Amino acid sequence: MSLKPSDNLGAPPTEPEGALEIKYGLPADVRFCRTCVISNQRPASSTEFKHRRDSKKDTIRFDENGVCDACRYAEAKERLVDWQEREAKLGELLDRFRSRNDSYDCLVPGSGGKDSVYASHILKTKYGMRPLTVTWAPHLYTDVGFRNFQNWLHLGGFDNYLFTPDGQVHRTLTQLAYRNLLHPFQPFIFGQKNFAPKMAAKFGIPLVIYGENEAEYGNPVNENETSQRDARYFTYSRSSNAEMYFGGVPMSELPAHGIEDHHLDPYIPASIEQIETAEIEVHYLGYYIKWVPQQNYYYSVEHCGFEANTERTEGTYSKYNSIDDKTDPYHYWTTLMKFGIGRATYDASQEIRNQHITREEGVALVHRYDTEFPRRYLPEFLTYLDMEEAEFLEIADTFRSPHLWRSTADGWQLRNRVA
Repeated sequence: MSLKPSDNLGAPPTEPEGALEIKYGLPADVRFCRTCVISNQRPASSTEFKHRRDSKKDTIRFDENGVCDACRYAEAKERLVDWQEREAKLGELLDRFRSRNDSYDCLVPGSGGKDSVYASHILKTKYGMRPLTVTWAPHLYTDVGFRNFQNWLHLGGFDNYLFTPDGQVHRTLTQLAYRNLLHPFQPFIFGQKNFAPKMAAKFGIPLVIYGENEAEYGNPVNENETSQRDARYFTYSRSSNAEMYFGGVPMSELPAHGIEDHHLDPYIPASIEQIETAEIEVHYLGYYIKWVPQQNYYYSVEHCGFEANTERTEGTYSKYNSIDDKTDPYHYWTTLMKFGIGRATYDASQEIRNQHITREEGVALVHRYDTEFPRRYLPEFLTYLDMEEAEFLEIADTFRSPHLWRSTADGWQLRNRVA
C-alpha cells in the first residue's frame, strides 16, 4: 500500500463545506500552526480513546495569531522562565524527600530511552538522590531498545523493577484496541500512566519524578503552571460508578474474550484514596530544568551508552526517538490514519520549537516522510495481532475521517498538507 502526499498542499477540500463526515469531534477546518508544523487536529487530551471510536476529542489550541499552545509554551520557556529560580525550587523539593538512611528517596519510571536515562542519571549524580527505576515492559522489544535498557542499569548504575504483564492478556487487549479503536498502544499507555504511582505506594516512596509534561507537545499550557501532576490523571475514585473500558470493551464484557477481572489488576489505576493515604506526589522534572530532548540524547549517549538506530526510523527522519518497541511505528501510523498527523510532524514540530530546524525545513521533512508506511516490523506485528495485512489495512481505512482523507486511483491522500 502506498500513501502518497496530496498534490493540493495547503488547499481547502473541493467538496462543499459541511458535506464531509468528521469523526472524533475534530475541527472541520484543518489549520496548521504558523510557527511549527502541527495541525489543529492533534489531540490534546491525555485520555486516549477510553471508550468508543466516536469519543469527543480535545485538540491543541491555536491563538488569534494562529500559533499553537506548544509553541507559545516554548516561547515562554525562553523568555519568561527564570531557570535558576526553578532549579532552586527543585533543590527544595528534593531536600524535602531526600533519604537520611540510604533508602530510595524517589521513583523514576522509564524504559532506558534518552529521557528516562537523563532524568534518573542527573537526579543521582548532580542532585544526590537515590532513585528506584521502574519499567512497564514494551509490547515487543527491539534489539536496540533492550540494549539501551540494559545499558541504563549497568552503565548508569540503577536498581530497577521491570514489570511484564501477562503476555496473552496484553496481546488480546492490543488486538481489541486495534480493531475497536485503531489504538494498538493503548494497553501500554495504561501501564505507562499507572504503574509508577502504584509502585511508589507499594514501596513507600512518596516522590515520583517524570520527565516532561505533555504541555511541551500541545496539551493546555496551564497544565504546566505547576510541577505537580494532578492525581486524577493516574487514579480512579472508588465512589465513581463509571465502568472502565479496555480496548474499547467494557470491563464487564471482557470475560467473553478470556480476560477476567483479576487479569486487569496491572492496568487499573491506584485509587485516589490509596495515593492520598501514601502521600504520593508526582512531579515533572521538566518544570524545574529546561527540557530539550536532543540534549537529553547527547547526555544519555555520553553517560549511559545510549544507542540510536543505525537506520532512520520509518515515518520520520530521526533515529533516537521511541525506538524500544516494535509497536511504536504503528502507534504513530494509526495516529496518522485518525488525525492526519504522522511521526515526522511530531518530531519536526518539537525541533522547530527548540530552534534546531527552521519551519521551512520542517515542512520539507513532513512532506517527505510523514505518510511513509512502516514495514520493517510489520510481519512480527501482524503475527502479534493474529491478522493478515489485508485485514490490518482494511480496518485502518474505516478509521480515516473523510474530512482529512480522500481515496484516489493512486491510493489514499490527505486533503490538506502543511505549507
